[in-house]
Amino acid sequence: MPCQAPQERVSNFNEVALGYTEEQAIIEAKRCLQCKKPKCRDGCPVEVLIPEFIQAVADGDMATAAKQLKLKNALPAVCGRVCPQESQCESKCIVGIKSEPVAIGRLERFVADWEMAKEEAEEAKVADLDTVDGDQESESSATASPKKQKVAIIGAGPAGLSCAADLARFGYDVTVFEALHVAGGVLMYGIPEFRLPKAIVEKEIDSLRKLGVNLQVNMVGGKTFTVEDLQQKGYEAVFIGTGAGLPNFMGIPGENLCGVFAANEFLTRTNLMKGYDFPNFLTPVISGRKVAVLGAGNVAMDAARTALRLGAEEVSIVYRRSEKEMPARAEEIEHAHEEGVQFKVLTNPVEIVGDEQGWVKGMNCLRYELGEPDESGRRRPVPVEGSEFFMEVDSVIVAIGQGPNPLVTQSTAGLALNRKGTIQADEEGRTSLPGVFAGGDIVTGAATVILAMGAGKKSARAIDQYLQSKQS
Repeated sequence: MPCQAPQERVSNFNEVALGYTEEQAIIEAKRCLQCKKPKCRDGCPVEVLIPEFIQAVADGDMATAAKQLKLKNALPAVCGRVCPQESQCESKCIVGIKSEPVAIGRLERFVADWEMAKEEAEEAKVADLDTVDGDQESESSATASPKKQKVAIIGAGPAGLSCAADLARFGYDVTVFEALHVAGGVLMYGIPEFRLPKAIVEKEIDSLRKLGVNLQVNMVGGKTFTVEDLQQKGYEAVFIGTGAGLPNFMGIPGENLCGVFAANEFLTRTNLMKGYDFPNFLTPVISGRKVAVLGAGNVAMDAARTALRLGAEEVSIVYRRSEKEMPARAEEIEHAHEEGVQFKVLTNPVEIVGDEQGWVKGMNCLRYELGEPDESGRRRPVPVEGSEFFMEVDSVIVAIGQGPNPLVTQSTAGLALNRKGTIQADEEGRTSLPGVFAGGDIVTGAATVILAMGAGKKSARAIDQYLQSKQS
């Protein structure tokens, strides 16, 4: 797929991957074998009708392809950009046994973008004619017969939005309560513009509004309202999808120095609050001359690539295992390499060192080697005795994972939690409280967008069953 050249993209926040042309999409779609028992579909957490939408692309029927996508996926333009297809649907593609698998994610993005462009053109045409027909409804927005029961969704991230979309299609009166001033959760605050443009997220959310989903922002669960408040207001089911936004730290000396950021804060300042456009937007982001990013997941890659775009001269990923064990997507690691991010592997800081003014000036680090595999299946990092060294840096971004947001869980009496503070829930999101469901990172801990969406979809079905049983 065409991309911006590395030397160009490091100086802007425009999207790196440029997407397929229609000709490229049709050629790629024709590589699909249309298997009688498609394994690719088994690898999709939101159950997308993969062979069906790809066949429509191969036929040049993009409208049908879009309809097939939207039957199962409420956010296809998002998923086409950030879903790790290489470890899910594409990993099960039969074509991939002897060559590259069919690029399912890229085709999904193309179809979703095609539909958005078509809708924009139609809206512009209607505006020019000034003949808006309020009774018209797109096929993708069709819902079941309206039901009187009200459902509350706490959190407008991937899990909450996916759950809300399906419940709206089932005909329920759905309201999503979001703590921030915009809906989208991690899609808006956590993923950089160059990977997921905010305009794309906003258009996807607009499509949910057309389904009838009500969105209320600046509503902080556990502060502005509680689960009990919602139940008293007549919501017969509540879904908790508040995610994992509480940053983890290493617990080493110096983490309270000036110039140390949680990746969550750093990316929120840059993405949601548009800190990259200071002073047009008054959210300063301090990016040092030499930046160390601790961790090697997608968040770490996002932070490192963002720091480069903010003007850092040298950015290093510091990771205690080797590159082979990095949890980030292969594409993100490749893009980081292309853009000049340095990879200091088998390295781990033991102390962040500050100057007389309390600002970061470097890190004391240890070299590591790999031992036997641990419970994750990856080889365990073992410190090398006598390998201490000093790394000169003036900013440190900590990207070693996030924990569950605690406000809702701490304010909900009787809600069973796991040891790490995540909500105990079954496969379909049922919690210890009747009528209260949960899914996504608040249950599993920090994971991927698509897994959270899959959890939201399962909970929507379980909520539907629960509410129907109350009626009978």
